[in-house]
Amino acid sequence: MAEDLAGWTARPRPPRTPMQGRTVRLEPLDPGRHGPALFRAAEGPGADPRLWDRMPVGPFGSEAAFRAWLDPLPASDDPLFFAILTEPDGVPRGMASFLRITPEHGVVEIGHIWLGVGLQRTTAATEAMWLLARRAFDELGYRRLEWKCDARNGRSIRAALRLGFAFEGVFRRHMVIKGRNRDTAWFALLDRDWPRADAAFRAWLDAANLGPDGRQRRRLEEIRASLAGPA
Repeated sequence: MAEDLAGWTARPRPPRTPMQGRTVRLEPLDPGRHGPALFRAAEGPGADPRLWDRMPVGPFGSEAAFRAWLDPLPASDDPLFFAILTEPDGVPRGMASFLRITPEHGVVEIGHIWLGVGLQRTTAATEAMWLLARRAFDELGYRRLEWKCDARNGRSIRAALRLGFAFEGVFRRHMVIKGRNRDTAWFALLDRDWPRADAAFRAWLDAANLGPDGRQRRRLEEIRASLAGPA
């Protein structure tokens, strides 16, 4: 049966304003303030050598080349870029964006995500994704939040499923990235599924679930599976 959307109105575009959590803060990208630390996170000593493997950009090899890519990004409204800063030290350690923003249909994607070693597999990384989802659903009233990645990107696929996105299929021969074919895996989280996903995020992020060292007592997927409601 078709869903009645007779009262639907276009949603606001995501604002260029910060998102504050307990362990992380997302700030509108400012290359002058964020750029040096972002370069160190991306390509400094101890950086993840696989970071750019499935990304359409990088590696850059020098801070000058990195800044040549970074500096124009704040002028973009779609994608709308944010730096991800850990708390309480306030150090930028990664980036994410809202993109393919479609207010008339209530659809938005989160992407262009890269996390330096200091963010990977941390509470802050999970909280950052929750803050983005909370803005899309709770603050702006979007109906659908999308996640897309190279179908060979196992890390991104595992992250999407862990966060509660549902796999919707593969767009074959979708793009040419760095001279190679990219099949794109599509995932989405819907507004009707958000209350359960949100409750799971909140329970996972609660101090009762995270030890002093940040080690989880229950996995996010386990918490979500234990909650009543749509998958």
